[in-house]
Amino acid sequence: MEFMKSHATRLYAVAVAVLALVAHYLPDLPSALILAVVAAVLGTGEVVQRVEDGKTRAAVASSER
Repeated sequence: MEFMKSHATRLYAVAVAVLALVAHYLPDLPSALILAVVAAVLGTGEVVQRVEDGKTRAAVASSER
């Protein structure tokens, strides 16, 4: 879990790239499935953003001491 928190943005970028490749090379996938995956990716992006914001807040708080 610590690895995921440390590298959340990188993992997210790799996952999105893989999903884009899958959608490109498998055009027969149902559009409902693709839309569901896109919604999940957007939700995951929000979580990644919050993790990164938390790291920024912690860094600012530790530098102010």
